[in-house]
Amino acid sequence: MNISVNTHTQSDRAKITSVIKNTASWDMVVIGGGITGAGIVREMARQGFNVLLLEQKDFAWGTSSRSSKMVHGGLRYLATGNLKLTSHSVKERERLMTEAPGLVDLQTYSWPHYKKKFPGPIVFNTLLAMYDFFAGKRYRYFQNKQETLYDLPGISGDGLLGATRFADALTDDARLVMRVLQEAKCDGANVLNYCKVDGLLKKNENVVGVKATDSVSGETYDISAKVVVNATGAWADQLRGELGKEKKIRPLRGSHLILPNWRLPSAQVISLSHPEDGRSMFVYPWEGMTVVGTTDLDNPEADLTEPSIQKEEVQYLLDAVNHLYPGLNIIRDDVVASFAGVRPIVSGGTLNPSSEKRDHSIWDDSGMITVSGGKLTTFRLIALDVLKAASNYLDNIDGNDHGKSIFTQLKTMPAALKKLGAYWSRRLSGFYGQDLQALCDCANGDWAFVPGSKTFWAQIRFAARSEHVVHLDDLLLRRTRVGLFLRSGGVDFKDKLKEICQQELNWNESQWLSEWTRYQDLWNKSYSIPAQ
Repeated sequence: MNISVNTHTQSDRAKITSVIKNTASWDMVVIGGGITGAGIVREMARQGFNVLLLEQKDFAWGTSSRSSKMVHGGLRYLATGNLKLTSHSVKERERLMTEAPGLVDLQTYSWPHYKKKFPGPIVFNTLLAMYDFFAGKRYRYFQNKQETLYDLPGISGDGLLGATRFADALTDDARLVMRVLQEAKCDGANVLNYCKVDGLLKKNENVVGVKATDSVSGETYDISAKVVVNATGAWADQLRGELGKEKKIRPLRGSHLILPNWRLPSAQVISLSHPEDGRSMFVYPWEGMTVVGTTDLDNPEADLTEPSIQKEEVQYLLDAVNHLYPGLNIIRDDVVASFAGVRPIVSGGTLNPSSEKRDHSIWDDSGMITVSGGKLTTFRLIALDVLKAASNYLDNIDGNDHGKSIFTQLKTMPAALKKLGAYWSRRLSGFYGQDLQALCDCANGDWAFVPGSKTFWAQIRFAARSEHVVHLDDLLLRRTRVGLFLRSGGVDFKDKLKEICQQELNWNESQWLSEWTRYQDLWNKSYSIPAQ
């Protein structure tokens, strides 16, 4: 069934599909529109290669919109002796905060220490000394019990020794993907969502391209390429299976709860150990809300259905919160929304999912390079490693790290944005980069908020107009996040959303009703919490 889309998106898709039809062969086709795929096309396009990215669902639909939003070095990797991954991650964190302020921002973290609980202050501060060494800055310091109870009101004081404060960063992962794709497009890359790769084209047992179907038009394409990159994350084994390769990926589900900040106040990230199994977890502020996560469970069926939190996970997360905050009595009814993502972990055969390594791996299978695993923070380095592997198929490709900026820095700030003040100028510059003036044009002087969120109505209008929106969930769960912050996904503002969608997406009454029903069904199934 064909999908009806807005005139702007139709024009964009028509241009891209015309290029696909008229290109005899691409230098590279990248399959997968998450942060890994985005990073690869960004690096390829800046070197002048003819590159195409295809995503079977929406950009950032999979893991890259459902992470814990943390751009971090990974203290636990340091604790297990993985100095290389930690060093790279910390340095990339510092790079992203410098290049994309407002999108990737420094965040204070605290680890409360309790009597007879590991790790104690001495061990933890020893690890942090190396963490700060990699960053070239000192963020860590220890607070006594009185200072900790003042800074972290409501946490349990029973056996509390104090807390160690340190730093990492938070982001909006889906917007990070869109910013990286924006840079790639400005350098000449072609990217297309809702275009599913159905299979591989082969010649003499070598991969020479892909077969794809455009879910919007229904058209099918045979697309030739000098090299194909499988950057589908948790779904990577599916394409490798066509080549007879054994499965390597262990999909793990991580689920989160979102609560109002007034119900669970959190001005900084609090790291904690779950009282049942000792797993590391977080309670943290994000977009004016408080997030609790994450779980780490096997999710063997990585298919195209939306992952969702399970009843047992809800209780697991609530138990952790109420153990840390014994006086708040957080209950299911306090939860506004949830989200769950499937992480692609390269299996090492350990029984405990949390013990699996988080490094990325690359396989070269006769013309198809597969990359999976790794961290959101190190997507640039992962992309460069893929380019090195692609040098077997492409001449003059450079996978070395020359320290080039990921993001183009704005030379001037739109006058309309300056009136909003420094905070919003910084935030929106980080979110939209070179599209900032187009965002201001959508506002047309009206910078009204969606009530209960940190999102302007202009952001919703801009996304609908210019950011490849095909379905309502693209707009409300990834381009913006209002569907995660408003009860029932935003039902109270249905009429205003309808107005914007009909104006910008060119949906008639029937199409709007179909999309709203689809969105509500999806939200109730995968972004609420299951009934007891």
